[in-house]
Amino acid sequence: MRRIYLDYNASTPIASRVAEVMRRMMGEACGNPSSAHWAGRPARAAVETARSQVATLLGCKPAEIIFTSGGSESNNLALKGLFFARRREHPHIVTTQVEHPAIVEPCRFLERLGARVTWLPVDGSGLLDPEDLRRALTRETLLITVMHANNEVGSIQPIAECAAIAREYGVPFHTDAAQSVGKIPTRVDDLGVDLLSLAGHKFHGPKGIGALYVRGGTPLEPLIHGAPHEGGRRAGTESALLAAALGEACALAIDLAPMHAVKALRDHFRSSLAAALGDRVVFHGHPERNLPNTLSASFLGVTGAEVLAGLEGVAASTGSACHSGRVELSPVLRAMGVSPETGQGTVRFSLGRETTAEEIDTVMQLIAGAPWRRRPSALPTAP
Repeated sequence: MRRIYLDYNASTPIASRVAEVMRRMMGEACGNPSSAHWAGRPARAAVETARSQVATLLGCKPAEIIFTSGGSESNNLALKGLFFARRREHPHIVTTQVEHPAIVEPCRFLERLGARVTWLPVDGSGLLDPEDLRRALTRETLLITVMHANNEVGSIQPIAECAAIAREYGVPFHTDAAQSVGKIPTRVDDLGVDLLSLAGHKFHGPKGIGALYVRGGTPLEPLIHGAPHEGGRRAGTESALLAAALGEACALAIDLAPMHAVKALRDHFRSSLAAALGDRVVFHGHPERNLPNTLSASFLGVTGAEVLAGLEGVAASTGSACHSGRVELSPVLRAMGVSPETGQGTVRFSLGRETTAEEIDTVMQLIAGAPWRRRPSALPTAP
């Protein structure tokens, strides 16, 4: 069976250069990075080299980088760390209705601790209106968190505009950049953010390692207390192996030129689907402010699971689930106002640097011969 991987937004293969660094590190730097002896010094050097590589990618100081176990921990540290460091009598948090669960669930947790959370709406393309953010801010607002780019539909939020509003009101601004690092520019001063989360496995690094950028002077209470690792902001012995791998992945992610080819291939895929299916396919996400690799498409009159069942060997994701005969849309599609009739057939194809034109043509051939295309139930359904 031919295997075609089109789920790069879920995870990416480890790059060969990253794998080579990991192999080398497994035979070296066996000591604890906090140890001053001969075994610990190389491990510490590897960790700090990696910290500098992450900082170079983001355009910040190495001391502003905290290594974590991944995007979820980075998000939790940002939100909970700010909450406890800046706790107020009536704490207020502002976010959007299309955030990743790694933001949604910490916000719900903080609601249980007394926080009031404002969930800002988005338009039909998945974008936030910065003026809605301005209107939501109060004297009690202690943090704002808005994702940089959406993992399902690829829409890129107006982060710089939102961060500028946050600065006017003196509110720390966090962005979850797990989906954008390695695909579009993510320099923190250009974005204007105070905190930024990233996850190594989203841009050809290994799972189990991520980082949180924290602008100097931003208060942050640790989630994990113990020894003074990571500048006292995250206790626990650092993994020189994983840190070095993340650093190398960041060094590779600086070069965004390959994403131009990915975008061209994604655009070709979209136009091919439109030509083949006409009004039987609907695309989601902003047509221009969008990740170069992401294509969210609804196949009308069929469920996403049925579409994927006809794409043998193709790895992709659906945007809805069926429970007891009832279609349940993802919160992102629901917030965008997508109807259940349209959303039930949503499939997210996310391309990567290794995706080829031949693979896209093969997917189109599979779609052309899919059984659901010949069924009466696959007739167009109004969005």
